[in-house]
Amino acid sequence: MLLITNGKIITMTGQTFEKGYILADEGKIIELGNMEDMPAISATGEKKVEVVDAEGGYVLPGFIDAHCHVGMWEDSIGFEGDDGNEATDPVTPQLRAIDGVYHADRSFVEARENGVTTVVTGPGSANVIGGQFAALKTYGRRIEEMIVKEPVAMKVAFGENPKTVYYEKRQMPMTRMATAALLRENLMKAAEYKQQLEDYDNDKENNSKPDFDMKMEALLKVINREIPLKAHAHRADDILTAIRIAKEFNLKITIEHCTEGHLIKDILAEEGVAVIVGPSLTDRSKPELRNQSLKTPGILSDSGVKVAIMTDHPCIPIQYLSLCAAMAVREGMDEYEAMKAITINAAEITGISDRVGSLEKGKDADIVIFNGHPFELRTKVMMTVINGNIVYRAQR
Repeated sequence: MLLITNGKIITMTGQTFEKGYILADEGKIIELGNMEDMPAISATGEKKVEVVDAEGGYVLPGFIDAHCHVGMWEDSIGFEGDDGNEATDPVTPQLRAIDGVYHADRSFVEARENGVTTVVTGPGSANVIGGQFAALKTYGRRIEEMIVKEPVAMKVAFGENPKTVYYEKRQMPMTRMATAALLRENLMKAAEYKQQLEDYDNDKENNSKPDFDMKMEALLKVINREIPLKAHAHRADDILTAIRIAKEFNLKITIEHCTEGHLIKDILAEEGVAVIVGPSLTDRSKPELRNQSLKTPGILSDSGVKVAIMTDHPCIPIQYLSLCAAMAVREGMDEYEAMKAITINAAEITGISDRVGSLEKGKDADIVIFNGHPFELRTKVMMTVINGNIVYRAQR
């Protein structure tokens, strides 16, 4: 058992305990509240209680990076460790992040040392359909121990990236029209594949079972609304195309990057589409980023759009997730909304809020103790807890 005491606990449920405690056991939060209400806690049976005094520090749920590529592009390795883009076929829904992530990458260490306990990581944006993202804890001996949810989303990409990759190969897609057409074609195929399977299951005598198709099997989760499209889209027109296609097929969708989202904030609010904004602490390295602004998360949030903030690691190193949120606050985003953007909003948008994103009874004991406000530049992480286990403790 782990007992954290004397912390300013910001639960991200709207409740803050100015001087509170959290009790965790078997990887879950079992009690939390004000210190004055803390019951007598003692070891039971063979269980020992490890007590951690937060000493007045800020205690928050572990941060969540809702879109990154941690472990897919290994730190300081180069091509041998670059496993994020299978740029040989524009349609690769069968690819799974868990088969490409290097679980022992140094970036996972830096993540948890800086309060990031969950990452939603997966393929890049070279392909129209890139493959399956996974939500992972940032600590574990192997991928199987790190999985929160897999798959968590299907990566698709619009705009400049697939155009650039396949223009060089002189093959489709070389235009935005072709990108949309390829996505539609494969969604139509998946819908047909689903119907054929259902027809066969309902009447095996008069229907043939379709030949196994690994790509279509992967897309069934999208067609069945089990997972959303995770749509890479920077430009306003690409964002709108992504929404258009999702509506055509009645799919779940989240907009990733959303660089020009502030230009169509009213439409995004009307459509009720959640967005994951970033990376914003980069140069405008390509035409699609010409309207990049640190004000975008705040503008969208103020407009009623549910917002998460990403690093897009390695574009911005994973350890600077809180800095990205702090910069959004400096540029006008409400401070609490910025906290939500890297905790509960990130969890809800990616479909993992049943386990992470807030400090509540029954949720995973992913807890971070800071020696000051997490958005203050000089603040340091004093301790990181994942699944009730202390995985990082700062040197005194």
